[in-house]
Amino acid sequence: MAMAPRLSQPGQRGPDLDGTAPAKHVDRRLRLITLIATFGGLLFGYDTGVISGALPFMSLSHDEGGLGLTPLTEGVVASSLVLGAAFGALLGGRLADHYGRRRTISALAVLFFVGALGTALAPGLTVMVLFRVLLGLAVGGASATVPVFLAELAPAERRGRLVTQNELMIVTGQLCAYTSNAVIAETIGEAGIWRWMLAIATVPAVLLWIGMLFVPESPRWLAAHGRTDEAAETLRQVRAPGTVDAELAEIEHRVAADASEPRAGWNDLRTPWIRRIVIVGLGLAGLSQLTGVNSIMYFAPTILLETGLGTQAALTATIANGVVAVIAVSCGIWLLGRHGRRQMLLVGQIGVTVSLALIAAAFLLLPQSPLRSYLVLAFMLTFLAFMQCCIATVFWLMLSEIFPLRLRGFAMGVSVFGTWTANFAVTLLFPPLISTIGGATFLIFAAINVASFVFYVRMVPETRGRSMEAIEDSFRAQSAA
Repeated sequence: MAMAPRLSQPGQRGPDLDGTAPAKHVDRRLRLITLIATFGGLLFGYDTGVISGALPFMSLSHDEGGLGLTPLTEGVVASSLVLGAAFGALLGGRLADHYGRRRTISALAVLFFVGALGTALAPGLTVMVLFRVLLGLAVGGASATVPVFLAELAPAERRGRLVTQNELMIVTGQLCAYTSNAVIAETIGEAGIWRWMLAIATVPAVLLWIGMLFVPESPRWLAAHGRTDEAAETLRQVRAPGTVDAELAEIEHRVAADASEPRAGWNDLRTPWIRRIVIVGLGLAGLSQLTGVNSIMYFAPTILLETGLGTQAALTATIANGVVAVIAVSCGIWLLGRHGRRQMLLVGQIGVTVSLALIAAAFLLLPQSPLRSYLVLAFMLTFLAFMQCCIATVFWLMLSEIFPLRLRGFAMGVSVFGTWTANFAVTLLFPPLISTIGGATFLIFAAINVASFVFYVRMVPETRGRSMEAIEDSFRAQSAA
């Protein structure tokens, strides 16, 4: 397969004498590659967030331009994407290991386009669910592949910042969805406006596909497939002078050590240190969703409608969720450069638990009024601040860096399958729960978060400032001790 064209600017000076890109251009290349790849995160965020504003209009009757959804079928429509994402994560991880990270992301861009267009044109519930599942395959595949691709391209000292750019793009996509929903609802008549909301996602899908034509393949994947010269060439594009040889030697050492091992698969779980890593990964992936975050991200208008706000007011207020999420992730990226992953995870867990208890208290102790509506919104924003700053940034980053090279795509796929399975359960059950037991739903989430805190204290290691190969060695050493 021919190598991807280099990301370079007209008139740019060529490599230094050792073949490494000039240091002043390395940062620019890394940022550009990250921007292009994280359009997958933007699509992830938009396609998961847009449903929150589309559902109230899809619930209208067919005569009014909707699909006549009930609370149960609302949950089916919302959760069908999540179900597809669970299997997309498994499939995406396998494809990324076999065909490469770059090719896989390009193929996912096509799925994003077809899925978005299909949902926008769906004539009824069945077709809508089918294309939501297809769209979910793309979302799940991107969630498993993009963080790994970025982690494998980034130098150890910048891995946290570059990988968490994907989380920033996810919440930016959600903010774009909330904002466009509110604008469309305000400016276009009600009949079928949800179709416009869903169709917008085709644009970034095209941009992602075009951008990936100019992005290099992961050097670690290339080395693992015997293409060492190409791996070295990629490293020369994205590393400072004088650092390539040492990093390539470390990668080659790990590849050589893995060469005698069989293909990555379920049998690897018999190895104690691998089993421990996968348990940590599944725990991070699943428990992050059982915080209840997507009950707020997907159903914020529904929650606010329960408090007494009108539809347009609820859609407008939901924009605040997106704004807070973007600011919180930006703060989280800054904090990751100064504090450990584990410390941030534990602080975030305390914050979301207290916030959920306060949401429940506002629902259960206050009568329906504007005061209750805005208190619930305020506590939702507090929840999102802790969640997006301290948990979301950390769990995607740690998933991308803890797995050994030989089974990184497979293990990432399995763990992200856990993310989307937990997400599916929350998304399917939340609408009927909030309509029957109301605010007590958030007490259930609070209790789950207490258990999550205990798991993190006992199981999650610190990974800050260590190369991906060093992290693997530490897990091996713990098992041997």
